[in-house]
Amino acid sequence: MKQVNKSIPKIDGMGLAKGKPAFTDDLTDSNAIIVKILRSPHAFARIKNINVQKAVKYPGVECVFTYKDVPRNVFTRAGQGFPEPSPKDKFILDEYVRYVGDEVAIIAAATEETAEQAMKLIDVEYEVFEPVLDFEKAENNKSIIHPEKEPYTMFPMGFDPKKNIACIYDMHVGDVDEVLKNSEVIIDKIYYTQAQAHVAIEPHSSTAYIDPYERLNIITSTQTPVHLRRIIGEALGMPINKIRVVKPRVGGGFGGKQQIHGELFCALVTLKTGRPSKCIYSRKEVFESSFSRHAMRLNIKIGAEKNGKLKAIDLRILSDTGAYGEHALTVFMIAGSKTLPLYNKVDAVRFGGTVVYTNHTPAGAYRGYGAIQGNFALESAMDELADKLNIDPIELRKMNMIKEGETSEIFKIMGEGGEGTAQIIESCKLDYCLNRGSEMFKWNNKYHKKQINNDKVRGVGMAIAMQGSGIPNMDMGAALLKLNDDGFFNLLIGATDIGTGSDTILAQIAAETLNVPVDDIIVYASDSDLTPFDCGAYASSTTFVSGNGVKKAAEKMKNLLISEGAKHLQIDIEDTIFDGKLIKSKDGKKSISLKEISKGWLYYYGQGQKQIIAADSYVGKKSPPPYMAGFVEVEVDTKTGHFNIIDYTAVVDCGTTINPKLALGQMEGGLLQGIGMAVYEDVKYNKFGQMLTNNLMNYKIPTREDVPNINVEFADSYEPSGPYGAKSVGEIGIDTPPAAISNAIFNAVGVRITDLPITPEKVLMAIKKKEGK
Repeated sequence: MKQVNKSIPKIDGMGLAKGKPAFTDDLTDSNAIIVKILRSPHAFARIKNINVQKAVKYPGVECVFTYKDVPRNVFTRAGQGFPEPSPKDKFILDEYVRYVGDEVAIIAAATEETAEQAMKLIDVEYEVFEPVLDFEKAENNKSIIHPEKEPYTMFPMGFDPKKNIACIYDMHVGDVDEVLKNSEVIIDKIYYTQAQAHVAIEPHSSTAYIDPYERLNIITSTQTPVHLRRIIGEALGMPINKIRVVKPRVGGGFGGKQQIHGELFCALVTLKTGRPSKCIYSRKEVFESSFSRHAMRLNIKIGAEKNGKLKAIDLRILSDTGAYGEHALTVFMIAGSKTLPLYNKVDAVRFGGTVVYTNHTPAGAYRGYGAIQGNFALESAMDELADKLNIDPIELRKMNMIKEGETSEIFKIMGEGGEGTAQIIESCKLDYCLNRGSEMFKWNNKYHKKQINNDKVRGVGMAIAMQGSGIPNMDMGAALLKLNDDGFFNLLIGATDIGTGSDTILAQIAAETLNVPVDDIIVYASDSDLTPFDCGAYASSTTFVSGNGVKKAAEKMKNLLISEGAKHLQIDIEDTIFDGKLIKSKDGKKSISLKEISKGWLYYYGQGQKQIIAADSYVGKKSPPPYMAGFVEVEVDTKTGHFNIIDYTAVVDCGTTINPKLALGQMEGGLLQGIGMAVYEDVKYNKFGQMLTNNLMNYKIPTREDVPNINVEFADSYEPSGPYGAKSVGEIGIDTPPAAISNAIFNAVGVRITDLPITPEKVLMAIKKKEGK
C-alpha cells in the first residue's frame, strides 16, 4: 500500500496552523446581527407572563422572540438517523422551562452589548415548581417534567412522560435467575457514573444568511449537517429544499455537536429580518445550556464457577437524560451492546432498565456514549471476581472473552437504536492486546502492590473494551469523485471532519484506490447542497462507513478511466490497465497519460468531450468492533488519599491504521478524556438545580501534565469488511480508564471506589473506613 497506513500530515493542517479563516465565526458576515438567548434562572417553572416591549424598543434591537412568536412544532435535537430513536419532546421555545439555562426568549441586536442590555429589560413572571434533581427519585415523582400533550416517539420504547420516563428496555438470553442461583460465586455490586461536560475548544457557533436564490443558508460547527437540515425544517415547518447547511472546520465535537444548538435561533432571526445573524455560545452557556454525558446507576451481577468460568451477567441501568430525551435510548442501549459481547461464553445474560427525565441540563451524545459507563461497571466487577477467586485479572479475561471467529447473541438482539445485527467477528486481536500490553507494561512484575515509603503505595489495574464501527443497516456514507483537467480529482464527501483528520483519511483511501498521490485528491466536505449524503460524525462511523463509500466511488472511477482509455487507445477493456499515471495496454505498447487524456476529454472540441464523474455509497451490514486492553499504574498517598497516574499503556486492535499518526492522536485524546471522567470531571448542581461547575475555573479537565506517560501501540490486524482492513478508532480509547484506575487503586490500598469520579477525598474516606476510623 502506497497511500494507506502512512502518517501523512493533515491536508488542512498547515492552513490551520497559519490561522487561515476556517471556523464558523471566521466566516460570519461582519455586519451580522448578534443573537443572544435569555435563559431560565429556575430548574422547573412555567412562564405565566412575559413582557418584551421595553426590549423591542431598545435602540439597536432588531427583534425579540418568545414562545408566542415561534412555530409550535415538537421535535428532537438529536442528529440521528430517521426514524429518530429519541423522543420528540422539544419546542423552539416553550412556556415551560425545564432546567436552569433553558431558553426563554431570543434577542437579536446590532451588537452583543445591545443584546445584553435589552435582555435585562424583558420582564418574566414565573410559576416555579419543585424540580426533580435526584434521578433515583424521578420515576413517578409528583413533579411531571413534560405535562404537555405533543411529545411522542416514532416507535415503541416505553415512553411515559407522565411518569418522567423517556424509555424502558429489557432483554435476556437464557434463565438468568436460575443460572445465578446455581453459580458457585456471585458478584453483586452497584456503580455510579457522573455527568461529564464535553469542553470542546470551539464553543457552539452558527451563522445564517439568505442567498440570492432566497434560500436560508446556515454555517455551523455541527457533526451532522444533513440531519440538522431535516430537524430545522421540521421545527420551522419549512421545506428543506429552502435550507442549506454547511460545516466549516470544527474545533472539537466529541458528540456535543451531534445535536443542534443555536442554529434555529439564527434561522428565525435571519428569516424575519432578511439579514445575516450569528449566535456564538459563551463558555457558561456551553456548560449550562448544551449537553452532557448521561449520569447512570448500574446494578451488575456476575455469576461464575470457582475456576473463573463466567455463567451469567445481569446488568440493570437507571439513566438520567436530563430535561429532554436526546439520545436517551441509544446511549442506554450502547451501555449493554458495546460491553456485554466482550464475554460471550456465559450461559445467560440479561440487560435492561429505565431512562428518566430530570431538571438537569439535557444529556446527549458524548464520545464512547453508554459504553464507557457500562465498561466501568463490567470491568470493575470482573476485577472484584478475580480478587474473590484469587485469579490474575488478565487470566480471568482470557478465559472468558470473545475471540476471532466467534459471535455473541447480543449482536443480533441489541443495536444502537433497537434491534441488532448478527455478525461473526472476523478480526479480534484481544488476546494479542492483552499479551503485548502486559509485556510492555511489565504487569507480572507490578501486579501486586509496591510500597514506595511509609505513606505511598503503588498499584496497577487493567481493563478491556470494545466499540463499534458505525450502525449497521442504518448509517450511510456516499462519495463523488470528479476528474479535472491536468489529471487531478475532486473528492466530494458528506462526512464531517471535526478535527479528527477524516478528510485526510478519506483522501488517502481514494488515492490508494486510484494509485495516485494524496496531493491529487482535493477534498470538499459537508455541504448539504453540494456534497453527497452522509450520516455524520458519530458512532465511530467515518473511517469504516464513509471510507467504504469513498473506496467504492474510487473503484468506479478507476473502471471508468480504464473504459474511456480503452476507447481512446482502441483496445479491449480487458487488455487495459491504469497504474495511476498511464492508461495503457497490458503489453505496454499503447498508452496515454492521465493528464493528457483528461485534457482531451475536457478541452479538445470534437474529440468526444465528456466529464468523468463517479459516485457510490455504502451501508454497513455489520459493525466490526475495535478492541483494546488498557493498563495503568497509580501511586497513592495513604495519609491524604491523593494519587498520581504514573503510566497508562494501551494496545489497540482497530484493523489497519489508515493514518497511524492520526490514529495515535485519537487514542491519546480518548485516553485523556477517559482519565478526565475517571478522576477529574464532575458536573455538579446546588439544591436549586443551578450548575456549580459552569466555567473552567470550577470544572477541572486533565492536561498532558497530569499523565506523564501514555504509551499506545496498534495490533497488526485486518478487518475484511473495512476499507483496506480498517475499523474505527475514534471512541475506543475513552472506555477503559475508569475501571482500570479503580482497579489499580483497589490493588494499591484495598479500597474500591464505585462512584465516579475517583477523588482523593473518596479514597481517603474509604481507607479510614477500612481501618475502622
